[in-house]
Amino acid sequence: MDPVKNPFSPGAGAPPPELVGREAILEQARVLLARIKAKRPEKSILLTGLRGVGKTVLLNEIERMAAKNGYRTLALEAHEDKSLAALLVPPLRKLLFDLDRVAGAGDKAKRALGVLKGFMDGVKVKIGEVEVGLDIDPEKGTADSGDLESDLPNLFVAVAEAAEERKIPVALLIDELQYFNPKELSALIMGMHKMQQRQMPMILLGAGLPILPGLAGESKSYAERLFSFPGIGALSEADATKALREPTKAAGVEFKGNALKEIFRLTQGYPYFLQEWGYQAWNRAPASPITLQIVQAATPIVIERLDQSFFRVRFDRLTPSEKRFLRAMAGLGPGPQRSGDIAHALGVKINSVGPVRASLIQKGMIYSPAHGDVTFTVPLFDQFMFRAMPKLK
Repeated sequence: MDPVKNPFSPGAGAPPPELVGREAILEQARVLLARIKAKRPEKSILLTGLRGVGKTVLLNEIERMAAKNGYRTLALEAHEDKSLAALLVPPLRKLLFDLDRVAGAGDKAKRALGVLKGFMDGVKVKIGEVEVGLDIDPEKGTADSGDLESDLPNLFVAVAEAAEERKIPVALLIDELQYFNPKELSALIMGMHKMQQRQMPMILLGAGLPILPGLAGESKSYAERLFSFPGIGALSEADATKALREPTKAAGVEFKGNALKEIFRLTQGYPYFLQEWGYQAWNRAPASPITLQIVQAATPIVIERLDQSFFRVRFDRLTPSEKRFLRAMAGLGPGPQRSGDIAHALGVKINSVGPVRASLIQKGMIYSPAHGDVTFTVPLFDQFMFRAMPKLK
């Protein structure tokens, strides 16, 4: 069939043709946005889940909802090589200049720009690190101490006051939150705590790996009362079927029932993999319907694509000892595994695998769902490890 008309879109954060199984979370976001706009308190939302479950897609959809409801949105993606302060300064600068241009009385946007300048000087965000262009005197004594946990909440207050003066709520959207270091995460939580305490029109909508609730709780004990942590998982078979069947049906193409069952079996309902199998099955089919035989013929192509991109890009970041750890872990079977069992499979003492385990958690490859247990953050990665390393070397 015509690949140009293929409705499926495998990619990082690419919106699927049919967003299914996430209605409850979108409704939760709708209520949050409406309540904050009406100056009623509500918990901010931090989505958690494995790679490829659609957290970024949901965050993008919530951003669209926020913009439609009159919010100014600031969308960021955390990563290991840039500080929280350096990520925040450019969009906050733009927001405040935009607020300053909005017709109306008051000078809180100008004051907030001065606070932002003082914040930059305090935490030493350099002009070379971000192109800020703030030719303005700093506001002395506010958010300029150089202590991020003290300064960021005060900066947020200044920004929120400027937004409130213009009657414009602000939604801060941050993906990959687990990459912030403990001090940065603590400062962010403290900032949002101050927003909730003062019922100010600024909210945080974030996403991260399943370790995020634990990281937030370790940072600040009140995090569980400040945020909601909805878990994003695999789709049910009914929702997975709908995600495949509805887009093809809209294009006048039928998906046979046994073909849908086979895709669900292979993907375990994970949205990214559903898109990959749907995409290749469509391209492989000469015409409607898409049959079981077409899905079976497309499967080796899908696996090769996943191995070369989705899995390989993560595998190539690993050291030899980290690869051996993951291969031993995969060899023990699906689901969480005890660190002691992994050490036994490697033929070493348990204390010797601690640094490797910690490094893999830091890289976002595994997480600990319970004390002493670890499991993959990437669905189906255990199967990939067998293909990448047929034997534990």
